[in-house]
Amino acid sequence: MDVLLMIVYATIALGFLVFIHEGGHYLASRLFGVRVTEFMLGLPGPSVGFQYGETRFGVTAVLLGGYARVCGMEPGEMSPHLAKAMESVYRRGTATMEEVAQDCGITDDEAYEALEELDEWGTVKRPLKSDEHNTYRTPAVRPTRGQIRRAQRSGQPVPQAAEMGAARPLDDPEAFFESEYRQQYRSLPFWKRSVILVAGVAVNILFALMVFVLVYSVIGIDLQNTQTGEVVHRTIGPLQAIQAGFSYIGMVAVAVAQLFNPQTAAETVSNSSSIVGIAVISKTAAEAGFASFLSFMGMLSVSLGVMNLIPIPPLDGGRFVIEVYQKLSKRLVSEKAMGRMSMVGMGLFYLFFIVMVGKDVQRILFGG
Repeated sequence: MDVLLMIVYATIALGFLVFIHEGGHYLASRLFGVRVTEFMLGLPGPSVGFQYGETRFGVTAVLLGGYARVCGMEPGEMSPHLAKAMESVYRRGTATMEEVAQDCGITDDEAYEALEELDEWGTVKRPLKSDEHNTYRTPAVRPTRGQIRRAQRSGQPVPQAAEMGAARPLDDPEAFFESEYRQQYRSLPFWKRSVILVAGVAVNILFALMVFVLVYSVIGIDLQNTQTGEVVHRTIGPLQAIQAGFSYIGMVAVAVAQLFNPQTAAETVSNSSSIVGIAVISKTAAEAGFASFLSFMGMLSVSLGVMNLIPIPPLDGGRFVIEVYQKLSKRLVSEKAMGRMSMVGMGLFYLFFIVMVGKDVQRILFGG
């Protein structure tokens, strides 16, 4: 039962914090008109959910983490065959890679690269597991009431519902392609892309500050006099609570920075907690009362936010550093380079994860 409660409390805490973090990315993207095709809690894989507009919301089989699939974040140069490949698929509705290559007068490899990029854009759908060949389809169209109202007010054609794979010949392919491009992350100026990248961290920090104000200024805390044993219930002003929140954020930032100091990295990792330690602490905090559990979520939110600022892909901080490099150098980071950096980053975090799990297990078995 204790283990089950640990899992439940940790899932509630982490699930909510990941939800608001990815929600920050989602809301910032939609604010700038960027398409988001998926908003999921959990690691990529089998999922259940529902479709609203162009976004599928749901949960996956492994409830660790989450993601918002912001379209157009693929690295490197755009394929020069995107417009023709898009027109071919929309004219046919369902088209194999070879058919698109034939329509466009390009090689199969060039067609494959263009179609995969269009899938990243949410403009076409990639092959299904049941397909014998590389078959691509037009996406289903389910216009929301808001989209219909906006089209009517602006005098634009009202979007019509369509099934996935339905043929939709384009009256003006060039205009449609431009419309699709404007809904991509890569079409935005540097400052808007930066806002999307840091929006998740900003939401985590904002939530933590709200928790500090609620706990210390509204609910209050009990302080015990170490000499007399007397317990006094105290509250502080909202400004003081916010100052305390920023002090804690600074402490976490310093601790995370110590990961990059060879003299302090090992100690910092050993003093940190993995998902196992978080589960144990979440149960202890929940049993201590609502205020205690809320405080724990606030502190965990700070850790999640600050950790995501580490300048290593695929974390938000790593993507932001790459955006800064591309802005200053006027050069795009290739897909191969991005893939290698992401592999190194993930390898590093898997190493941290294994070490921290080991430390947590030792604490559970031997105390501390």
